[in-house]
Amino acid sequence: MRRPAAARQLALLALAGALVSTGAAAPPSAAGGSGTPAKVPVAAGWGGAVASVDADASAAGIAVLRSGGNAVDAAVATAAALGVTEPYSAGIGGGGYFVYYDARSGRVRTIDGRETAPASATATLFQENGVPIPFAEGQTSGRGVGVPGTPATWQSALGAWGTRPLGQLLKPAEKLARDGFSVDATFRAQTELNQDRFKDFPDTRKLFLPGGALPVVGSTFKNPDLAATYAELGRKGAGALYRGPIAEDIVRAVRKPPVDPAATRVVRSGDLTAGDLRAYATKRQEPTRVGYRGLDVYSMAPSSSGGTTVGEALNILERSDLGSLEESQYLHRFIEASRISFADRGRWVGDPAAEDVPTRELLSQRYADSRGCLIDPGKALTSPLAPGDPRHPVACGAGGQAAPTTYEGENTTHLTVADRWGNVVSYTLTIESTGGSAITVPGRGFLLNNELTDFSFAPAAPGVPDPNLPGPGKRPRSSMSPTIVLEDGRPVLAVGSPGGATIITTVLQTLTGHLDRGLPLVDAIAAPRASQRNQTTTELEPGLWNSPVRAELEALGQGFRQNPEIGAATGVQRLPDGRWLAAAETTRRGGGSAMVVHPHGKP
Repeated sequence: MRRPAAARQLALLALAGALVSTGAAAPPSAAGGSGTPAKVPVAAGWGGAVASVDADASAAGIAVLRSGGNAVDAAVATAAALGVTEPYSAGIGGGGYFVYYDARSGRVRTIDGRETAPASATATLFQENGVPIPFAEGQTSGRGVGVPGTPATWQSALGAWGTRPLGQLLKPAEKLARDGFSVDATFRAQTELNQDRFKDFPDTRKLFLPGGALPVVGSTFKNPDLAATYAELGRKGAGALYRGPIAEDIVRAVRKPPVDPAATRVVRSGDLTAGDLRAYATKRQEPTRVGYRGLDVYSMAPSSSGGTTVGEALNILERSDLGSLEESQYLHRFIEASRISFADRGRWVGDPAAEDVPTRELLSQRYADSRGCLIDPGKALTSPLAPGDPRHPVACGAGGQAAPTTYEGENTTHLTVADRWGNVVSYTLTIESTGGSAITVPGRGFLLNNELTDFSFAPAAPGVPDPNLPGPGKRPRSSMSPTIVLEDGRPVLAVGSPGGATIITTVLQTLTGHLDRGLPLVDAIAAPRASQRNQTTTELEPGLWNSPVRAELEALGQGFRQNPEIGAATGVQRLPDGRWLAAAETTRRGGGSAMVVHPHGKP
């Protein structure tokens, strides 16, 4: 196999030297309010590492690692804390995907903790009189709520690979919810974004708009109801969310949304039942895997489309020497590989329990070569591009009618963890839109997801098969792409991001920026992003929009529109000297939080 790019090796050596004295360690325990740790985007050291969007959450994970817990334990503690400090992006009312490298066995394993539709759901779940309802009316409703998968994911991961009980790992988040955390500009801005929705639900308004006003930056935000809910889950186990009083409260909130009688908003009820909650189960399944530049890239298989779409694009790009290309040609090929893989995603990927998904064929090099030959270095393709047929590849051929990419919300959160033994977790979790359904479960302190709006409300194009229509117990297609990269069976890198369908392009661009272009991981994460999802134009962040490279790409026929912010990635990396590096955003979402257990020397 070919070795990783020389540029990457040189960058690693330079970075290892530059980071000898760099690092951020958490305080002995996660603090709330004025004790919130400072955010830094990169840290390197020994004993393990955590990267997330939030300093309190990263500190919770580091405290677990410092006390002898492993990466799985720390990931659960970090995720629970994010449910407090990032309640509009994640929490126990949502779901996600957990990818784990087990150092003892050398294997990568995954948990599908995606939400599921009610048993009563049909392909017309979001239609009335044969017409799709407006997206906003599916989003802010009981109809968009799927059975949450996050608590079951935590229990499944801990039962299989963890060393600490759930109750112990929830304690830092419980304390954070009870004592409070310091409101930052991002939390206030996300609250303001949802103000019109939140005010229509008395329980949501009381929690997130106390006194009817937005939270003040620097003030302390407390959530005693969530603290009590975490305490109950800690005593009884994750099953308490699926059976008993919490489950009853969820069902009641979905079937009869607790909307203000004076509100004029159309808020539809859902059909979730106690039986749907009792029937929920996570799925243990094999990861996706592709070889890339002598490395093995593992990610999440369907129901997520992340692993197949990133994997297909990497297979296409491997035929180009991306490290030696000028920036415009690198971005041109990245955009075109994204366009092609999204065309195939839309046609072929859905919940494999309900759809015939050709995962193995989508990830074959033979298929990638048949699609990659569509790329012309001198001319852009146009979208929507028709899909190919992975089971019967034809060079530069199409296997059906083109269909546009359907809408997918852009919020979620991601965390990455490594421990002293070499175990690694890449975990993406979500409640779908920023603020989810806007429905807070009364007395419980958490928002319910609107994950079912990730289904297609109707077929993406007339006469084109759509594998992502709703169905009974079905998991909606996701773009979450938690990724772990191995070299010779050992982890060298783990990354992931929020961002709806832009997750796929964010992870792909971060991987190629680091592995091919030689950028240090924190710089690959910070680099200005492009996102092409088989749409007529490609989204560009301002750093590329205002760059001369945009004109060079437009000369090739590429078209663009601006997006002020795409994704919010985090990652961990094994350095050549054995230390772990944690990396997060420098500015997106107010910057992320990277921490290590021992930044200044081995314990």
